[in-house]
Amino acid sequence: MKTVPHWIGGKPFGDAAGASGTWGPVTDPATGEVTTQVAMAGADEVDAAVAAAKEAYATWRTSSLAQRIAILFRYRELLSTRRDDLAALITAEQGKVHADALGEVARGLEIVELACGLGMALKGDTSTEVSSHVDVASVRQPLGVIVGISPFNFPAMISMWMFPMAIACGNTFVHKPSSKAPSASMLLAELAAEAGVPDGVLNIVHGDEVAVNALLDHPDVAAVSFVGSTPVARHVYSRASASGKRVQALGGAKNHMLVLPDADLDAAADAAVTAAYGSAGQRCMAVSVVVAVGSAGDALVSRVAERATKVKIGPGNDPTSEMGPLVTKAHRDEVANYVAGAAAQGADVVLDGRDFTVEGLENGHWMGISLLDKVSTDSDAYRNEIFGPVLCVLRAGTYEEAMRIINGSPFGNASSIFTRDGGAARRFQLEVETGMVGVNVPMPVPVGYHSFGGWKDSAFGDHRMYGSEAVHFYTRGKVITSRWPDRPEVAAGPDLGFPASH
Repeated sequence: MKTVPHWIGGKPFGDAAGASGTWGPVTDPATGEVTTQVAMAGADEVDAAVAAAKEAYATWRTSSLAQRIAILFRYRELLSTRRDDLAALITAEQGKVHADALGEVARGLEIVELACGLGMALKGDTSTEVSSHVDVASVRQPLGVIVGISPFNFPAMISMWMFPMAIACGNTFVHKPSSKAPSASMLLAELAAEAGVPDGVLNIVHGDEVAVNALLDHPDVAAVSFVGSTPVARHVYSRASASGKRVQALGGAKNHMLVLPDADLDAAADAAVTAAYGSAGQRCMAVSVVVAVGSAGDALVSRVAERATKVKIGPGNDPTSEMGPLVTKAHRDEVANYVAGAAAQGADVVLDGRDFTVEGLENGHWMGISLLDKVSTDSDAYRNEIFGPVLCVLRAGTYEEAMRIINGSPFGNASSIFTRDGGAARRFQLEVETGMVGVNVPMPVPVGYHSFGGWKDSAFGDHRMYGSEAVHFYTRGKVITSRWPDRPEVAAGPDLGFPASH
């Protein structure tokens, strides 16, 4: 059986028995078979990883920006060359189809490319002669050891959202990926070492809440970047910030798509199917709720149902598959329970995916497409993040009623509107209470040079991901005031008054 160790100090960490003696199972979602064992970290492995990162920080922080950027350029080329290998690992452990996995790698590469151009973003500012012979300069400096905790649904992309920017800024990094899909992170680390990232600059520990809490509490960790569910994001933010760490913690989502009667309903239906069922709904940017206004409702639901029944579901390594399985059996059963309870809570179950299976792969974590219409805002299927191929449709009589529904959600990750009315679209993008907004775009994932993140219970902390926000998160400002007289002066003695410019 394949084993996945930790990566500490530039090499695999742990002997055949595992450094801590414990292993976790990794399952192929398409077959239900355990194919891999992943080492599970305890306090000793966490201490070793943080110690390696702390030691490397002493020299990495003083390395030239040109050196760091040159390494990242080599890294980008290696990643591009091995993108198919990365995608294959993602498919084998996460379950998404190969084309979707390739798209994940491509979006991660965008942030590596952004890190390659970080020189402009790290520039400071200088003001000369603010007072006689006095200059003031603002600079940004790295923080130290950064921890990144990433989820199973994007094993490569979200990792690449974190550590390339962090190490480009001069920090060192300890990554804790999901133990459900750990292999992609190991290949990322191996390629980083091949590109010239020094030993200890990038480390990986696998594990569960034991490893997470040890990292959150560790006195040598300066900051924590997290992506996952809202309950865990809240825990990470509270526990890490309580120990004085800088924290960005992105949580769950219930992304709404508002469809007005004047919208192109065929385009809106295409968008809803794409955004709701791509990657089997296991995306934080998935559209999980459509709010149909007025006469748009019946026509939109029929169009979505027609398209959804044609989606080819199968193993991710089958090039004809459009949607793969869910990551674990437990998660598949949890998603199915939401569909089972929807009718009892007043919804019309238009499509029920609970009985779907793939011939010859009956033990896979299969869940067919489900479509729930006339869902109540009080129902479990609406209130909770399902994270599966389930789309809820709510009805609203007016734009104002629809906005009350959307802004009444505790989640504030992303939202979108489909309409031909420019005035309505402008009003929506100003009034909606989400961090990311799409206009006739179902999944408004920002490009790398903007920033990613939500509002309300979808994000904790003051900084969002990538873009200029990442530079501010992974560095801290320092202001330097200096005085260099250009001629000898007679000391005037101490002056206890408040300094003034003159």
